[in-house]
Amino acid sequence: MPTAANYVAIMPFPEIDPIAFSLGPLSIHWYGLAYVAGIMLGWYYARQIAGNNKLWPGDVSPITKVQLDDFIIWVALGIVLGGRIGYILFYDMPAVIESPIRAIQIWNGGMSFHGGLTGTTIAMIVFARRNSIPIWSLFDIVAAVVPIGLFCGRVANFINGELWGRLTDVPWGMVFCNQYIERADGYCPGGDFVRHPSQLYEAGLEGIVLLLVLAMLIYGFRALKTPGFVTGVFVCGYALSRIFVEFFREPDAQLGYLLGTNWLTMGMLLSTPMVLLGIWAMLRARRQAALQH
Repeated sequence: MPTAANYVAIMPFPEIDPIAFSLGPLSIHWYGLAYVAGIMLGWYYARQIAGNNKLWPGDVSPITKVQLDDFIIWVALGIVLGGRIGYILFYDMPAVIESPIRAIQIWNGGMSFHGGLTGTTIAMIVFARRNSIPIWSLFDIVAAVVPIGLFCGRVANFINGELWGRLTDVPWGMVFCNQYIERADGYCPGGDFVRHPSQLYEAGLEGIVLLLVLAMLIYGFRALKTPGFVTGVFVCGYALSRIFVEFFREPDAQLGYLLGTNWLTMGMLLSTPMVLLGIWAMLRARRQAALQH
């Protein structure tokens, strides 16, 4: 029996076309634009951090703005290739085997953060070694700006009407269906049900909250002077945020719950080791700083 909250909550998903605009036969999706915006805004913020010598050990920035300009190509490739390959491996391999063209349709299923993190990490290690940049400091500057990209990506998930939440009766619940998402027969993948807008929960926690926490550590506590600490906070903070939101997010249909009913999801499984990794990075950074003093 629907409650009063149900009637307040039952609202249509915004009529937003996932295709922002078209240039002849080429369709430009909001999802792709979100990644471009995330990378460019992150690059701008990284330049501000790199240009402030007082934030770094010895009051000298370990990376120049010119090096950051070169690095943006590396990180873009790491994010896109790693994120898409990771999504295919972790979430969508059977569907891609059946229809290989699906592998390059980044708006169809999207990207895996854990895959993107792996790809970006490889790009950072190679770039740091080629340019004699302290690896942990490069990790830190990237970790500081990643929440911007996460925010943009989750908003794009919302526009696409994908990765919606579990059924709910909260007043801010939403029916994820509009003319751009429903099939020819009128059926919507999310069904005619009120669900948590879990994409926005992730945008808020992984994006805005984590960005502010890291900025406070960098500018208020000079955390960049302890190489690796910002990285540890980011990794641990992202993992905890993701695990929390997974309790409100509907698991991918092709995977479902990995353990029991309404319990373990792939997102939780991939994020749990990150909590330990983040704690290790913070402890390591503190230990190294103590040894140097």
